[in-house]
Amino acid sequence: MPVTTDELLELHGRIRACTACPLHATRTQAVPGYGPVTARIMAVGEAPGETEDREGKPFVGAAGRLLTRLLEEVGLDRRDIYITNTLKCRPPGNRDPEQSEVEACSHFLDEQVAMLRPDVILVLGRHALGRLLPGAGTITRLHGQRVRRGTRVYVPLYHPAAALYNASLLETLQQDMRLVRGYLDAAEAERAAVLKAQAQQAISAEPPADQMALF
Repeated sequence: MPVTTDELLELHGRIRACTACPLHATRTQAVPGYGPVTARIMAVGEAPGETEDREGKPFVGAAGRLLTRLLEEVGLDRRDIYITNTLKCRPPGNRDPEQSEVEACSHFLDEQVAMLRPDVILVLGRHALGRLLPGAGTITRLHGQRVRRGTRVYVPLYHPAAALYNASLLETLQQDMRLVRGYLDAAEAERAAVLKAQAQQAISAEPPADQMALF
């Protein structure tokens, strides 16, 4: 059964009230995530930065503007994507997440993925990669590749923040995002085929019209 907006907002409320790790004492506010319940793409980054901590929304700083541009270049609208982070609170000074913080926050990300059931999950940067695809390999080796885990498709990508300081990474991200567009189209076609097969199966399971008169 599809998730409702109220259910997603309830989860967001629990994230904002969370005090499971010490980051709650230094944050301005938690940053649960942002996007529609109908999103077929989820993007998962590392952690909120200074601007995100202040505004309460993910990827609204310079890296977020670059992400928006990269999506638009391949015909995707950021408003159709659900964006979140591995950590929901900003680490002081934007330091790397600590393992204990990742573990304290991990169930929230699991709930978001289970609720939205996206066709494709964009894994932005090495910290998100370590959380979502542990042991799969490095971001240098896996970037732009489609990684299947059960029914889910993951695409590791360099974090947009890294491309702000490295022009060669920007070109790589642009190339990888074009691949993402193709992966998404394939996933949507696969979903449509499954739904069609289910509908045909339901029709074939119905008793003939003359038998319906017996009920």
